[in-house]
Amino acid sequence: MDPEDRLGDWLAAGRHAGMAWMATTKQVRQDPRLKVPGARAVIVVARNYYAARPEPPEGSGRVSRYAWGRDYHRVLRKPLRALAGFLSTLDADAQSYCCVDTGPVLERAWAARAGIGWIGKNGLVIRRDFGSWLFLGVIVTTLELAADPPVADRCGACTRCIEACPTQAIVAPGVVDSRRCIAYHTVENAGEVPSELRTQFGNWIFGCDICQEVCPWNRFARESSEKDFFPRAGHANPDLTAFDEMDEDRFNQRFAGSPLRRAGFGVMQRNIQIARENMHNEAPISPRGSNGGRVDACDMSGSPRTATKD
Repeated sequence: MDPEDRLGDWLAAGRHAGMAWMATTKQVRQDPRLKVPGARAVIVVARNYYAARPEPPEGSGRVSRYAWGRDYHRVLRKPLRALAGFLSTLDADAQSYCCVDTGPVLERAWAARAGIGWIGKNGLVIRRDFGSWLFLGVIVTTLELAADPPVADRCGACTRCIEACPTQAIVAPGVVDSRRCIAYHTVENAGEVPSELRTQFGNWIFGCDICQEVCPWNRFARESSEKDFFPRAGHANPDLTAFDEMDEDRFNQRFAGSPLRRAGFGVMQRNIQIARENMHNEAPISPRGSNGGRVDACDMSGSPRTATKD
């Protein structure tokens, strides 16, 4: 549910940019019973995907960490469906729907309500023991289950993610305007990129991790146990010259089974051109408002919890 209609406010402000499907699925996102009649519970699972970034070669582009390995939809879909199948052993009449960020559900809102973590000022779910490098999966079910309590928001007075965003896309705590977001433009936007934003992209060619890289909670990040999320050769920091001799067929072959294929050949060519312009102009982007690595602006009291499974 979305009793405060935050999604409605976000849409009304046009912050979904060209993602029209967010508006057309608004009602079902806010009420999962419209997707699964009789739904009584939402199960949210989280999977850590953190891996250390390989040393970038000179003149390479940067890719968001979530896209370094195998497409996470393929990795998570099978175990999520297995969990949904287990629910049917508890009640043969139970109906369930599962998805990994492609279905019309408010994953992060449900994750916060389920106690997976809290929604940080960068709009992402953060856990004390893993940070924000998490994929979310959701099962909407008619099975009645006991609810887990939410956890406290521990961002405190920290605004490091807001200050670090080079395009100022985080317009309020927890509110990201896609029209200014590097991740949106390099993945979802197949059209023109506003000229005033292009110079702020640095060498990002697919996605952006800046608001996560500066988050103090991500000092607790630990390597994922899922090898499929580890970086494939040349995926974390692609050699931009490798694209010069690449046509669409070769691009699709090169990135088969990778999230990088999602943007499409034309969008990636455009992103690479922007990165080259920025590198040629030698205008590296420094996070605004850096406080020299201090973490005392956040409520980080207590030791991080341990988890038996990531």
